[in-house]
Amino acid sequence: MKYFLIGILFFLTVSQVQAQLHLGAKAGANMSKLDGVSYRDRYKLGYQFGAFVGYDIGKVAGIQTEVLSSQTNTSVEDGLGAIPGNLFSGRKRLNYVSVPLLLKLFPNSILSIHAGPQFSILTNRNKSALQNGKDLFRASDFSAVAGAELKLGALRLYGRYVWGFSDISDVGGKARSQQAQLGLALNLF
Repeated sequence: MKYFLIGILFFLTVSQVQAQLHLGAKAGANMSKLDGVSYRDRYKLGYQFGAFVGYDIGKVAGIQTEVLSSQTNTSVEDGLGAIPGNLFSGRKRLNYVSVPLLLKLFPNSILSIHAGPQFSILTNRNKSALQNGKDLFRASDFSAVAGAELKLGALRLYGRYVWGFSDISDVGGKARSQQAQLGLALNLF
């Protein structure tokens, strides 16, 4: 009888944890730009996709972390700022693996508001300077994320803004990233 009661208690505990734990996949558009003297100050379309795991702490708050692959596209302008001549000018594509850690607030059962820090690592840094600007960009970026999400059953629609705090330029002049992200997420459980 003792083992039976322990088994029931274990089952109820695991059921409760699973109800609060969420795992899923997400993908969407990444409109990004780099602010800086040598960069065109325009948003360019890229992508972002990855996975998330979240844990609801009661009915009003939760935490969520993600692992996202994202693309930032930019153009280095010829002869501006600290990059003379046209050796590095042209379009550059920066691919990052980003890990945000988000606090989520649930004002109601459909809407969640989230915010938190994000750390990103440049994954295509091994390209040559002419291909992608190995000598132009630092290997990591630290940002703040804020946004909202609509829960429509297992499907989620989200939008967020990412403000880069780090100077990601490795040659004179400063450059900070900014991103507007829109996408869909699928809650797998």
